[in-house]
Order: sequence, then structure tokens, then C-alpha cells
Amino acid sequence: MPKQTVSTPKAPAAVGPYSQGIIADGFVFTSGQIPLRPDGTMVEGDIQAMARQCLDNIKGILESAGATMNDLVKVTVFAKDMKNFQAINDVYKTYFNQSPPARSFVEVSNLPRNAQVEMEGIAVLTR
Repeated sequence: MPKQTVSTPKAPAAVGPYSQGIIADGFVFTSGQIPLRPDGTMVEGDIQAMARQCLDNIKGILESAGATMNDLVKVTVFAKDMKNFQAINDVYKTYFNQSPPARSFVEVSNLPRNAQVEMEGIAVLTR
């Protein structure tokens, strides 16, 4: 099965030479999502609002691919400060009404556009 590009107005356009998402072999792979609104403006200030925007972007990409947040099997969170671990978790857990996906949470020195958090996901297509 050839790979298929996912493109949606429910998430910001790519800020580099990559796709918002790819469908391949029954999986949806999302690109890393920083707290950019679909109109390209950055969410500032509150880390929880930033995390929410990252997750909303992932949700939009998944929906465009025919998947849901509950289809996620792996999420990676990149944060510039591990002190935000709990605040991000408090938002993150509200997006899953079933078993949450496997996850890694990694502190990094920098992110695109000086974002404070970035998330990417892998989902299985159940349709």
C-alpha cells in the first residue's frame, strides 16, 4: 500500500518541507505539532493552552485521516522545561477516554519557532 499524504485546514500548514501527516500500512504518522493555531499564529503564555493547541492539531490531522485520538498508539512530547511535566499531563489526560497511548516525554534545548512544547503521534487506522 503506497503512502498517502494527510493535509487539513484543521492544523497549521507545515513550517518546513514535510507533510502534516502520512498514512502508511494502516498507521497515521503525524508530524511534530507546536502550539500554532491553524491560521499560523502562535499560542503564547500559558503552557496548558500551548499543550492543548498541540493536541488539537494532532486531533485535526487524525480526523482528516479517518482516525481519532483514541486510535493513537504512541505519542512523543518534547518540552523545553521538564518543570512543565505535570501541567502538560493535566491537559493531555483530558484527550483520552480510553486507555492512553504509550508515550515518551523528552526535555529538549530548543524547538522550532522557539516553541515551549511539541508533540507527535502515531495512530492505527481502525476503519
